[in-house]
Amino acid sequence: MAAEAWVTRPDLRALVARSPLARAIELVLVLGIPLAAVVIIQPAVQGPVATQLVAWAANVLMLSLVWIGLRIRGDRGASLGLIRIDRSVSGISRLLGGALLTLLFAVVAFVGGSVVAAAIVGVPVEADLSGYGYLEGDLPMLVLALCGAYLVSSFGEEVVYRGFLIRRLAELGGGTPRWWTSVVPAGVVFGLAHYAWGFMGVVQTSFMGIALGVAYLRVGRNLWVPILAHALMDTALFVQLYLGS
Repeated sequence: MAAEAWVTRPDLRALVARSPLARAIELVLVLGIPLAAVVIIQPAVQGPVATQLVAWAANVLMLSLVWIGLRIRGDRGASLGLIRIDRSVSGISRLLGGALLTLLFAVVAFVGGSVVAAAIVGVPVEADLSGYGYLEGDLPMLVLALCGAYLVSSFGEEVVYRGFLIRRLAELGGGTPRWWTSVVPAGVVFGLAHYAWGFMGVVQTSFMGIALGVAYLRVGRNLWVPILAHALMDTALFVQLYLGS
């Protein structure tokens, strides 16, 4: 009860909601604590599966910190774009259509990132996906990895990097949120989070993150659209890795 009272105190809620410094501190905590945990723990683990689990645990930690921030503010997930899904035929059709268009846009951006990265280094290179070699030919592992990816990556990363990060960056200056100016830095942070993929992977996912951010704003900050698009991309990637292609 004491903890519950602490996170709902009106004076604390007002401070976090109105203070640019409080917003900046929240950003540092949400991104910095999981990063520090990865830096400390990852050198001690061995094997690609354990490494992936550490990365997923960091995402879960970020989600938890975002949730705590929402509780302190007195907000709900809807403030980040987790709005009630329209379950009518037309509502589901719009969601699927928006997700497919977002998927196409993100794939084009991903390819564009490949071109830019190749131009920077001067030679064609590929993202380093060797850490996912455990998926090749292993159907049970593919199913488990997809279940984890849908929850932690498709859902979790969109909540953190689109719903939370774009909103908090847009609000940093106070006054009217600067939504569009926050898309690029949020996309770059998303790309840097994929540092294990190498330079090419960071650039590719940065471009993809920017595209997902643009789509998120274009659909009225309905986070379910990029979440579904992200899930489709994760499915395509993991199935390719399973097939060894």
